[in-house]
Amino acid sequence: MEPVDRDPQLWRMAQGRARFKAHLFTYAWVNVLLWTIWFLTDRHSHGIPWPVWATVFWGLSLVFQGFATYGGYGKNQRSEREYERLVRQREQR
Repeated sequence: MEPVDRDPQLWRMAQGRARFKAHLFTYAWVNVLLWTIWFLTDRHSHGIPWPVWATVFWGLSLVFQGFATYGGYGKNQRSEREYERLVRQREQR
């Protein structure tokens, strides 16, 4: 049953946070799998372990997604702030 008086902005924020948590969960499990494979197969070679690339770059993208989701810098929030700014400008004329 869906509430009739749902705030659209809060609903979008909740969806974004749920997506971020799902991505974070997937990131954690895939990295556990990659590092386990490396540990069981190729850990004795010298140099940088190959799973580090997925961990670092995917992790950076998650950091940016987290800032956008929880920091208020997401595309929807920026669009809404810009819209509100334009409305204020139009009202001042």
